[in-house]
Amino acid sequence: MEKSISINSTSLQSDTTYSAKEEVLPKVIPPKLFNRNKFGLIENDNINYQFNEDGSINWRAMIKTQYLVPNRQRTQQTDVSKLEDKDLLILLGGIKELAQIRGFTSVEYNVVSAADNYFATSCKITWLANYETENRPVVFEALADASLVNTKDFARYFLAAIAENRAFVRCVRNFLKINIVSQEELGDAKLGLVAKEDSEKENPMNPTALLEKVMEEKGITFETLKKKLVKEKFSDAESFNYVKDIPKSKVFELIERLKKV
Repeated sequence: MEKSISINSTSLQSDTTYSAKEEVLPKVIPPKLFNRNKFGLIENDNINYQFNEDGSINWRAMIKTQYLVPNRQRTQQTDVSKLEDKDLLILLGGIKELAQIRGFTSVEYNVVSAADNYFATSCKITWLANYETENRPVVFEALADASLVNTKDFARYFLAAIAENRAFVRCVRNFLKINIVSQEELGDAKLGLVAKEDSEKENPMNPTALLEKVMEEKGITFETLKKKLVKEKFSDAESFNYVKDIPKSKVFELIERLKKV
């Protein structure tokens, strides 16, 4: 016995209506091309070049505020508009944006040294020609390193990556004459000071260590030495608190003088 199939005309009509409905596509805005003019500058309304009095580009002035943060090792001020360049840090994103605007054809890295606790690399960038370089491409290179004493927090576990970023930002900063330290270049100041002091103590050829050794052999205390320097009216002798405060140029002279005692 054949079975009959009934079709609901209402539902069919609904389905037909839906399938016939045209899908509305979002409006697509074509990207603005980075065309460069005869001066090597990008012709784009979103890029506002700033210039120095001599006609060169003021790349420092082109850093967006969103890429600037206070250097907590130097200031407690949070308003970046009130800080001088020496108290600011520039974020990696700001460096990348400036590099893109300036224009380059290649970025090359060369590993100089690699160890468990130390990594050094150089970054070489081939910059596009523009009116500042007499319409000739320029190759610029910078070196950076990363160790357990010049990094902090989690960065100490990624020395290769930190050295790479530091080399890149230094190459860009130095080429564009930007005197703001990058956040990637910042290490732990306390660790660096401790490491320097340890190094000076361990190095037998360090002038300060040699002077201290001679003083010990001759039975001369720091206070006695300081009084002698003050009496001789040596510059800033009153402010000396340790042997390491004495300028190295004077340290060598004192070593020779004490050996004759």
